[in-house]
Amino acid sequence: DKSYNHVIRNLKDIEPDLLVFYDYPKQIRASIYSTNMIESFNNVIKRKAKPKAELPTEQSLDTFIGIQAMSYNECYFKRIHKGFGQVQDTLESYFD
Repeated sequence: DKSYNHVIRNLKDIEPDLLVFYDYPKQIRASIYSTNMIESFNNVIKRKAKPKAELPTEQSLDTFIGIQAMSYNECYFKRIHKGFGQVQDTLESYFD
C-alpha cells in the first residue's frame, strides 16, 4: 500500500537484524528476546539504591552499580537459563 511504503521499506532494510533470534534453536528463543533478566537486574539496583538516597559523585554511582553487577553475576553464575541446558552442544558448536 502506498501509505505504508516508507515503513515497509525500513522494515525490509532491518529484517535480517530484526529476526536474527530465529537462527538459534527454538528452546532458547524466548530467553533471547525476553527482557526478564534485564528487568530483574534493574529491580535489584533500584531496591539497593533506594536507601542510599543520593550518591555524592558520578564515580560513586559507577562503583555502586559495578559492585551490584558483580554480586548479581556471582549469585546467578551457575544458573542455566530456561532451554539453554537442552541445546548447550549446539550453542558451543557456533563458537568453535
